[in-house]
Amino acid sequence: MTHFGTIKRYDSSTGNGSIAPEKGGNVLDFGKADLQQEASEPESGQRFSYETKQADGGKQRAVNLQQQEQGHSEKQGSQAKQQQG
Repeated sequence: MTHFGTIKRYDSSTGNGSIAPEKGGNVLDFGKADLQQEASEPESGQRFSYETKQADGGKQRAVNLQQQEQGHSEKQGSQAKQQQG
């Protein structure tokens, strides 16, 4: 099942971060290997979709994180209006 959340923190030196679920609940940890686009590092406040899995010790972990475009179509619409004059 796909969930959505916001990046709370990401430490590029360790490759570890956490994401806060939009629907509430505990903040979930993730690692660089859990990112679908490993080349781009997530930033605090960015919206991502993710799935969960049971990690060692029974704790939930976020996996298969994918960045979600925020306001992409809205941004295109405003650019089109500016070009039209």
